[in-house]
Amino acid sequence: MAGRKSVLSNPTKNVSLLTSLLQQFRLTWLLMQDGKVPVWVKALIPLSIIYVLSPIDLLPDVILGLGQLDDLGIFLLAMTSFIKLCPPDLVEYYRRQLKNEVGSEPQEIVDTTYRMIDEE
Repeated sequence: MAGRKSVLSNPTKNVSLLTSLLQQFRLTWLLMQDGKVPVWVKALIPLSIIYVLSPIDLLPDVILGLGQLDDLGIFLLAMTSFIKLCPPDLVEYYRRQLKNEVGSEPQEIVDTTYRMIDEE
């Protein structure tokens, strides 16, 4: 067991996972607000929330940890399915918008030339 590393031993990987999950939530939120996404696709998210709040579960919430884990799994599965069922061009548009919002790339680059005029 000396060769095994703990899951918590790599904080960079944990932050990356958390950042990715946060981006996924934000992308879902933007797509839920867009009128171009069909209503039946949007229904996945509220249905998953109803499942999480419902007393009927695959694994009862009495089993501490496992009960909440299946709720989280169902919600993440619904969110991933929702994004995959949305129009791909719309998903890409919002992904680019979120990427630009972080500041990793400028939103628009203008390539031009200029000339200096001496004032006399």
